[in-house]
Parts: sequence; C-alpha cells; structure tokens
Amino acid sequence: MTAASVQDRDGALRVFNQMEAHDQRLETVYADGSYAGNLEGVVSELWGWNLTIVKKADGQKGFVVLPKRWIVERTFAWLSQYRRLHRDYEFLPATSESMIKWAMVQQMAGKLAGT
Repeated sequence: MTAASVQDRDGALRVFNQMEAHDQRLETVYADGSYAGNLEGVVSELWGWNLTIVKKADGQKGFVVLPKRWIVERTFAWLSQYRRLHRDYEFLPATSESMIKWAMVQQMAGKLAGT
C-alpha cells in the first residue's frame, strides 16, 4: 500500500520486491497502461520476468474487452461475493490479505469440486 502521491510505476517496484521472495515460478506479469514506461526493462533486468502492458488501441472509443484484463476484473467480482471482503472492515492489512487468501482457497476448492 502506498500514498496516493506515489505513481503506480513506483509502487509496483515495492510489490515486485515482495513477490520475489514468495514465487519462484513467476514468468509473466500483466499490467495496464498506467505502468508503461521504463518499468518493463527494470522488471526484466532485476527479476527476469516479462512485464506485458495491456493498453487500449490508439483512437479507441467506448468499451472494448482487453486481453487478460478480464481475468483481474473477474477475480475482483469473485472476491466481492465474500461478506468480509465486500467492504474493508479489517484494521490490519495482514488480516485483509489473509481473508483474500482464504476466499481464493474457497474459490479454487469449489472449482476443483465442480461447484
């Protein structure tokens, strides 16, 4: 979590530093147009990951489904179905993180069970 005055690109570096310690299998990261710039090169150089920027086509007007973008929106929709995640009730960020992880475990278990 960063202050509102921190650009998305700069905040992403903090997140990537934390991700490095947790996931050795990560190869590709998708981000929206607000992360465009030299971040792609930095991510590739420091962590060896491929950062792919998903952005609108030039001159695009109206709503168009962008590749890979729907995955994030779908996941947020799943998470918002859980009462504890519908609003931010938690005091500690670690508690919110635990609730998100638990909700995703339930989602994956349901998918494996075919429900």
